[in-house]
Amino acid sequence: MRIALIEDNEPLAKGVAYQLRDAGHAVDLIADGADADTFLTQEGADLIILDINLPGLDGLTVLERLRARGDTTPVILLTARTETDDRVDGLDAGADDYLVKPFEIEELEARIRALSRRRPTAEISRVALGALSYDPKSRQLFDAETPLDIPRREISVLECLLDSRERLVPKSAILDHVYGIGGDVEESAIEVHISRLRKRLAAHGIGIRNTRGLGYQIDDETGG
Repeated sequence: MRIALIEDNEPLAKGVAYQLRDAGHAVDLIADGADADTFLTQEGADLIILDINLPGLDGLTVLERLRARGDTTPVILLTARTETDDRVDGLDAGADDYLVKPFEIEELEARIRALSRRRPTAEISRVALGALSYDPKSRQLFDAETPLDIPRREISVLECLLDSRERLVPKSAILDHVYGIGGDVEESAIEVHISRLRKRLAAHGIGIRNTRGLGYQIDDETGG
């Protein structure tokens, strides 16, 4: 899941992002309300964690603009405020849930899971990949009906390549997809994931083509 974490408290944001990425999510870190409004307009996310007190634009304004565009992305509001009126204002503005600081990361993760289950999803069929198939809903790669044991980071790389199957995908784009924008990760980490994924896929006649300086592309026709 791609999560937009909009929070100007840097230690808190980095701590939450670390935990969510460790759970397999891509996290985009944004610290300014105006930047968040632009990002959500242009990029979007699967779920938004939004602080109310932000520089640029406050969180409620960001939320109101999001809903005014017809965007139904689930939103969890974060705030240090405890007054009932603030909670009501947030929910009335279109928030799906509300979490008061300080909070335990386990509670945040539970609320994310609950919103994921609640959100309606269209039936998605498997994606053919050579002799294999990929199920976007379960995030598993199958050989016939046998699921392959592939680490979640490598699955995220595969998803990124499949989403842009007809063109080369820059390393920076894969990095953003796997770790989120603002992730403090070197591009060399993607090279490691690509290398390991390439070895797993090669056994099934599927390759990952690398055009130096331009990016990567799935090759499920020649295995090259």
